[in-house]
Amino acid sequence: MPTGLATLHAVATRKAMYRLLPIMGIAYFMSYVNRTNVALAKTQLEADVGISAAAYGLGAGIFFLSYALLEIPSNMVLHRIGARAWITRIAVTWGLVSASMMFVQGELSFYVLRFLLGAAEAGLYPALMYMVTLWFAPQHRVTVVGLIYTAPALAIILGSPAGGALMLLDGAAGLHGWQWMFLTEGLVTVLIGAVVWFTLPSRPQDARWLSRAEADELSARAGAGDGPSPARLRGNLGYAFGRPVILVLSGLYFLNQLIGSAVGFNVPSLIQALGVDDPLQIGVITGGLGVGALAGVLFFPWLHRRYVHDDTGLIVVCAVLATVTLTGYLAVADPVWQIVLLYATNFFVIGTLPLFWSVAMSRMSGLMAAVGLAFVNMIGLTGSFVGPSVFGLLEGPGGDSAASFLFVLGACVAGIAVAVALAVMVRRERVGGVTPGP
Repeated sequence: MPTGLATLHAVATRKAMYRLLPIMGIAYFMSYVNRTNVALAKTQLEADVGISAAAYGLGAGIFFLSYALLEIPSNMVLHRIGARAWITRIAVTWGLVSASMMFVQGELSFYVLRFLLGAAEAGLYPALMYMVTLWFAPQHRVTVVGLIYTAPALAIILGSPAGGALMLLDGAAGLHGWQWMFLTEGLVTVLIGAVVWFTLPSRPQDARWLSRAEADELSARAGAGDGPSPARLRGNLGYAFGRPVILVLSGLYFLNQLIGSAVGFNVPSLIQALGVDDPLQIGVITGGLGVGALAGVLFFPWLHRRYVHDDTGLIVVCAVLATVTLTGYLAVADPVWQIVLLYATNFFVIGTLPLFWSVAMSRMSGLMAAVGLAFVNMIGLTGSFVGPSVFGLLEGPGGDSAASFLFVLGACVAGIAVAVALAVMVRRERVGGVTPGP
């Protein structure tokens, strides 16, 4: 690239990061708060409306089932009408449904509202990843995705204590604390939807803060490293969904999300089982999971950028070390060390995701990126359904989670095997000089 164009692209990329990432991050932040705040309400829902551990696990997971079913249709609409309008629609509808969680009366209403919440939010994350393919060159994507992933990490760090504080309003205006939490966080999300509508351009050419030359350079460089992509889905289903590398990526993400959701949705109740009863304290301790996640999504892109350029090799390392830390959790009896080891597990499980999505995005572009990324996310989200559901079924009536964590450990071991398979496939591409594509 000539020096002048390189400088132009660097300036435009910095502008895009400063302008887009805060908006994308706050939308993802609130989505994570609204999907996981139910973890803080687990024991209160059981006490107030009679939702058992198994029913809670099913309800926590059913969100991901409806989300997964609508991923691909959602991103096809996104590709047609643009990110600004579609992400606004997603935020407003999921905010309203999240606020409606205050009306849960029993297991059936809990299932229905969690299902509707997943349907309303469907497509948000792959929409954000699709935007990355439109705005950022391949060499910047690990860093950009890592910065986007600070949002869910901060949602755990800040959202869990905030949710715990809202639950201290128990009894105010005749509402339970969990009702205040759902209502407040849902309405805040509706406001975020309005912010997206007024501030988020769908593509570089729509951004008033870019010159035409900057917008064209961003678009050109964003697609420069991607393989060729069909412009129509009809007749190209095998390319979009059936390539071996896409299937392996989907399997790896399934296991990653199974592990992360099974742990994340049950940590507050594990902390309470250790004798911590104050909702704010439970929220603060749970927030430590976010500290681990935040450290991971910042550390591994930095490590990749500065020292270890083998992204799939790092993915394998993360899979191995997550297995080691979860094994340590099962091996120790000290509660403090158990919590610390769960934090460490989250460091590797979440920290690997910027690397993972960089590998995925480099193998799709255009419409195929919209539907392909949605497909990978859809398969992953079924893992988020399976994880809490099976965890709840295996959890003993007294809250004994040993069998549940053995199941999660098995998923970690399987993740190592799939990560190695992905590394082998990508290494063969590089050795053979194959362009990521068909």
